[in-house]
Amino acid sequence: MLETVRLSGMLICASPEESDIVRKYLPEHIRLTRGEPGCLAFDVTQTDDPLVWHVDELFVDRAAFEAHKARTAASEWARRTSAIRRDYAIIAAGRS
Repeated sequence: MLETVRLSGMLICASPEESDIVRKYLPEHIRLTRGEPGCLAFDVTQTDDPLVWHVDELFVDRAAFEAHKARTAASEWARRTSAIRRDYAIIAAGRS
């Protein structure tokens, strides 16, 4: 049985300027992530609070999730948003 991996949580900006950074670099981050092998879903949406963004990711298995993390760590997205607080939970769920 393969285990899908879901990441769910929030990006929490400390200022409107940080939120502007998310808005600027998010479209390319979404495009690249959705194009990764094993990415089943990837959504980042601004909440009613203009400084908080909801993040929901789903990958086919742990290997696909780890590959995503490696690519992201070396990306412009990671460099530009490194100071923004993240509050995530990662859940592995069985599937056939």
